Amino acid sequence: MVVSGMTRIAAFVISLLLPVAAMAQDVTLLSRDGAIEISGNFLSFDGEFYRVDTDLGILTVDSSGVRCEGPGCPDLEGYFAQIRLSGEASATESLLPALITAFALRNGYSTDEAITPDGRKLMRLQDTDADLTVAEFVLSETSSAEGFADLLAENADIVVSLRRVTREERALAQEAGLGDLHDPFRARVIALDALVPIVSRSNRLEALSLEALGGLFDGSVTNWSEIGGQDAPVVAHLVRDDMLAASAFAQMVLHEGVAEQVVTHDSYGDLIAAVEADPYAVGMARLSGGGSVRTLGLTGACGFAAEVSSSDIKTEDYPLTRSVLLYTPARRLPALARDFLHFVVSPAAQMVVARTPFVDQGVDELSFRDQGQRFANAISRAGPEITLADLQAVTTAFQGARRLTLGFRFEGGSVRLDAQSRSNVLLLAELLEAGVYDGKTLIFSGFSDSHGSPAVNRGLSERRAQAVLAAVRKALGEAFEADRVTLTSAGFGEAMPLACDDVAWGRSLNRRVEVWVRDQR
Repeated sequence: MVVSGMTRIAAFVISLLLPVAAMAQDVTLLSRDGAIEISGNFLSFDGEFYRVDTDLGILTVDSSGVRCEGPGCPDLEGYFAQIRLSGEASATESLLPALITAFALRNGYSTDEAITPDGRKLMRLQDTDADLTVAEFVLSETSSAEGFADLLAENADIVVSLRRVTREERALAQEAGLGDLHDPFRARVIALDALVPIVSRSNRLEALSLEALGGLFDGSVTNWSEIGGQDAPVVAHLVRDDMLAASAFAQMVLHEGVAEQVVTHDSYGDLIAAVEADPYAVGMARLSGGGSVRTLGLTGACGFAAEVSSSDIKTEDYPLTRSVLLYTPARRLPALARDFLHFVVSPAAQMVVARTPFVDQGVDELSFRDQGQRFANAISRAGPEITLADLQAVTTAFQGARRLTLGFRFEGGSVRLDAQSRSNVLLLAELLEAGVYDGKTLIFSGFSDSHGSPAVNRGLSERRAQAVLAAVRKALGEAFEADRVTLTSAGFGEAMPLACDDVAWGRSLNRRVEVWVRDQR
């Protein structure tokens, strides 16, 4: 499956590169004194720098030091930034237009929309006082895979993705000189979403175990009656991106691969429409997708239960939480594009996200009482390794405090924070700098899985908590004032599991750092 996925991407890239080469126009950049001459195919101009594909490779040249000659040279007098975004239709259809409109208003611009001859959405930012167009955002409603292919083919500046870049896409990007897309500086989390099992409204099931969920797609469960439903055949639907070997769904749920009879789709919109129309259908969709369908909860063999909610998505307590990411290449973008990328990760932008079908990253506070299900899970797992003393320590630490909806987790097999957690570090630093938690105590609380001895796990969880605290302090820099807020850390080991430890993703979910806030006494 990996080979065919890479072949499909490569073929798509080649098909897109051909018309680019055919339409490329020659330019010559001459230094003011005529001593230096650079010739090649014009790629772009960002208002300050030319990008030209030459015999020596792609060069970026400061326009202030050269003059441009040839049919491809841009009109410097009438220049305005053009930012091309390509990726998931659900995000480019609703989320990005909302953010672009808010960005325009914040900078005193008006917006108008149009459709390009090839069917893409065009959003112009206008300076009405000067009667000038200052920028154009061109949105291609495609998919994550096609977004990365457009970036490789120089047909997009920014990828809108509902998944992480795959190993194959990362390798192709590096070969194309776009940098390492796995680098934290290349990916920005702008909103949150979740992958959820959906069924027809006529289906009476309320929840599924992850084992049953996998069975529906690997073909081992073919009739709903086998998992407590009606006597009817199962018709399973998946989006192709979720079948990739590197996808979280494949790694977490599809242990036996996908059955031949699974119906595949290019978009979540098509999948939701198919499930709506079939009383025997089941599909994996995005929470943001909406539709006249029912969402099923998840259960685990060790007794945990997960209902998808905005708070559980923000904390990543829901196991299939996913980020909405903007990927950018390691090349210079126009100044206005850089300003937009800075805006989309700001608290102001999250207020806009909250009014879309996606989940914002705004920080909420959950009371101690809201944690009842988690304490029930902990009590049910108590024994030689999770003792009454451990539970009492957790209760004492959090009684009267509130949990922030900021979860911190680490990438598999590493001590590096994942993309959402890196975004959370910056969000928390901004809130601290703004004085939101002045006069309060923040407790960075680490937890672990149950592999290893309790003493070792408590030590590991304490070190993770200290690492996140240090990352937040580093993000604050000189803005941190120790007398305004108290930052402490604590490690509680395996005392509060969120999922089963007998599978890798469950252990990953349990290895986390939470932040609790209490008023100083």
